[in-house]
Parts: sequence; C-alpha cells; structure tokens
Amino acid sequence: MTKKRNRINIDTAVADICRREVGRISCRKFANRLAASEDLVLRFELSKKLNKHKGCVNTVSFNPDGDVLVSGSDDRKVILWDWETGNVKLSFHSGHGNNIFQAKIMPGTDDRSIVTCAADGQVRHATIPECGEVETKLLAKHQGRAHKLASEPGSPHIFYTCGEDGLVQHFDLRTGMATELFSCRPVPDRSFVGVVNLNSIAIDPRNPNLFAIAGSDEFTRLYDIRRYKWDGSAAFGKPADYFCPKHLIGDENLGITGLAFSDQSELAVSYCDEHIYLFPKGTGLGSDVNAIFANSMGSDSEMEIEDDVGIKVYKGHRNCVTVKGVNFFGPKCEYVVSGSDCGRMFIWRKSDSELLRVMEADKQVVNCIEPHPHITMLASSGIERDIKIWTPTAVQKATLPARIDKVFEPRRFRFFPYLDSDSDDEYYSNEYNDDDDTSSNESDSVDNDDFDDDDDEYDDDDGDDDEDDDEDEDDDEEDATSDFVIEDEVNEDPRENDTELFDSASNEEYGDSLDDFRDDEQ
Repeated sequence: MTKKRNRINIDTAVADICRREVGRISCRKFANRLAASEDLVLRFELSKKLNKHKGCVNTVSFNPDGDVLVSGSDDRKVILWDWETGNVKLSFHSGHGNNIFQAKIMPGTDDRSIVTCAADGQVRHATIPECGEVETKLLAKHQGRAHKLASEPGSPHIFYTCGEDGLVQHFDLRTGMATELFSCRPVPDRSFVGVVNLNSIAIDPRNPNLFAIAGSDEFTRLYDIRRYKWDGSAAFGKPADYFCPKHLIGDENLGITGLAFSDQSELAVSYCDEHIYLFPKGTGLGSDVNAIFANSMGSDSEMEIEDDVGIKVYKGHRNCVTVKGVNFFGPKCEYVVSGSDCGRMFIWRKSDSELLRVMEADKQVVNCIEPHPHITMLASSGIERDIKIWTPTAVQKATLPARIDKVFEPRRFRFFPYLDSDSDDEYYSNEYNDDDDTSSNESDSVDNDDFDDDDDEYDDDDGDDDEDDDEDEDDDEEDATSDFVIEDEVNEDPRENDTELFDSASNEEYGDSLDDFRDDEQ
C-alpha cells in the first residue's frame, strides 16, 4: 500500500495561498488563517525597540485601529507611539504621583481620550485637544494601588477599575462621575482578611454586561452589571459565578495576577507561583461558595479537573515577582501569551496547551504582552525601559530552547520602598519637562546602527559614546563577580541612581531597606 504523503513539511501559509488562488478558500478565511498560522508564530523576532521612557514600562496597549500604541511607565508619563516608524506622536505627564500601571485609549474618540490608573490609587482621564496642552482630570481614587482598568468594548464612555482596597468602580465619562459598585469580600471562612486585594479586571467582549475580577485569593469572580440597582436600593456584592480549579480550592497562599477573556468568552487566569488556567464558557463553579467548598473535598488531582470540565493548563513560565498579565493572540484567539520572571515571553497553542515559543524579551522580567488587533504582531514590556516590537520576519523557524525550566534568581533584583509622591527626589517630582533634550531617541531598531540611544542620562560620565558603554557592559557581564548589568545604565557610583528604579511588585514582600538587597549595578 502506498504511504500517504506527509504534508506537515509544507508551510501552511504557502499551501493556503495556492488554495486561495484556485478559489478553494475565501479571501476572508485566508486572511484569518494566515494571521493565525503557526508558521508565522515560529518566525517571530525582535523588530525594533521603542525608547523614550525613563522608568519601567508597566503597560502597553493599541488603539482600535492598531496604528497607535500607548504606554505608561514608572516615570508617570504617557506616550503615544507610531509604532511602525518608532516615532513619538505625543508625550505628556499623566498627573499621577506614582507609577502608572494601566493606560488605555477609549474607543471611538479619535485617540483623544485616555484613561489611566496608578500606584497612587488615582484614576485619571486625559483629554487631547486639537491644539494646546493635554488636560488631565482626577476622576476617583482607590485607597491603595489601582493595578488595572477595563474599558467596555466599543464604548467611548464606560470603563471599570479595581484596586488593592478591594473596591470595584464604574465610570461614565459623560458625567465624569465614579460609581462605587462594591468591595470584594473574602469567602466566609476568611472574613478576618477584610477585603480581597484586587489585581485584575476583565470584560467579556461577547457580553459586555459580564466582568470578572481577581486578586489575593484563589477565586475569579464573575459579575453581571445588569443586577446592579443604580439607585443603591440593593446590594451588589454577590458574584454570579466563581472560577477556580478544584484542586486549588482552599489554598490560602494563592493569588491571581492576570485575567483575560477570549472572543469565545473563555477566561484565562494567571495564578501567582502556579500555572495559567483556561476556563471554557459555562465551566464556572456556581454562585454558592459554601457548596463549592463542599463539592471540592477530595479533588486534588490536576488531571482529574482537566478531564472533567475541559479546563486547560499552560505551564512553563514563572510568575512570582510582579503583577503579570495574560493575553490571547490571533484572529480567533488561537494562542495564549504571557511574560515570565525569567525575562522571557511564552506562547502556547490554546487548543492543546502545547508550548510553541519561548523568546528572550527582557533582562529581568516580562510583565506585559499585547497583541495587535488586526495583524500578526506583538508588543512587550517589562522591567527594562523600552517597548519591544515583535514581527514574523525571521527566515528560519525557531525551536524551543534546551532549558525551558530556567527560573528567576531573586538575588538579581533590587526592590525599593514605596516613595511618597511629595518626595524631594527630582525623578519623582511632578515637575517633568516633556521637551528635555537629554531623553532617549524614539526608537531603537535591532538591525539599524543609525538608531543610537543618545540619552546622556544613561551614559557614563566619561563622555564616551554608547558603543563604548555597550563594550563596558559586555565586560561586566563576563566578570564572574558581577550579577547583572541593566542595559544602557553603567554608573560610577552603584547607589547614585538607586531611587530612579522602582519596581511594581509589592515591596512589603521583599523588605523595606535598600541594604536588604544585593547591589546589582557595576
């Protein structure tokens, strides 16, 4: 019997082009299949770096058209990028007194309405006029850090925020008012905790009435805004559904850092010091938390959970240090993406949880990965001060590295105490000059030597150019006594610019003194 020809070696994208030309596949289906092609995922490589921020970049997101990228940073600036050219379209101070954690362009506003939340707990709205300076307005404030906000799909006015105070707020920009919906309470047997410190919030794109929140316990809670009585006549604190793998129920040491809904209403949940779990639509545990605990007794097998309800698990990354997000990628959300404490990006095939790509994306930690809304492209950011653009332009397909279990080494990091916004330190002062000539270039292409980082602030005081500084860094990295050198930052006094670095992780977890941590700069 003749063996059937194996077509695996033929690139799917090339085969689809042939099918489209002979009419066997529609143009629309071809475009979707091409954008989701695994061949392109395996050809992702670093295309360029966007350099302008002076602190860790904590948030990146695209406008609905995909031609503008907005970023926010520890330097409290918001920057709008033309990511294709690497040029800065607009840069302005957000008005926040501390690190920006989330910045989003509201849809349907011609990129002139931006909402932000930050470590100071403030929720602010920036309006970009036709001419003149950007106007920022304080909308509300959380009693603690406000990590995430979520805008209602297609609405230029509605968005939600959550914070470490457990409070969930609803905003309508037409009135400029915030409605405090509820404070997230812990499950009954942990009432001594007070509130659940919330890290993430996400809205179901197929049903914007549903939103999910998660934080410092093992449960993701789903709410239906239609149950809220806007006159305040009824309480709105009870979730419509709970999500959690059964073998994790009752683990008081767990927390959740990231949530994301797919276009099919699937819910991806990234656990701290655990894995990423995918809950298909309709696989919640119900709204009765007491019944949930009763039914979970004896369920301690991860494989049992997967077989019973179709929950998928994505493994390999490390999530212990910072508040990392999780995201879907592809025209029909065919892939799951996440950053890691080891400084790499992970891409899994959603359907079978297979790990496809592991890419070096930061010298320390990758926190954010944002897919382009229309094309095969990713933007990532982390502890470093740039934004990296990834495109499928590599000639050769990538393979997985030999050592996927590379883990985070805590001694490589230094965490800093929370600095008051009224600090006298110039880096954290509210007087920020957007026209500072010492800031870095807009972009840094990895394949173009003409894009140099000419920011004098990060150069050595010896007057040498960046090429010499890079050589110095290479020497430091080869030194066996050196732990780590941050890119483009080599100082004669290792403690001279300590306060310029501020990590978004909780400092209570790592100490309150600089002397508690090993100095990594040489």
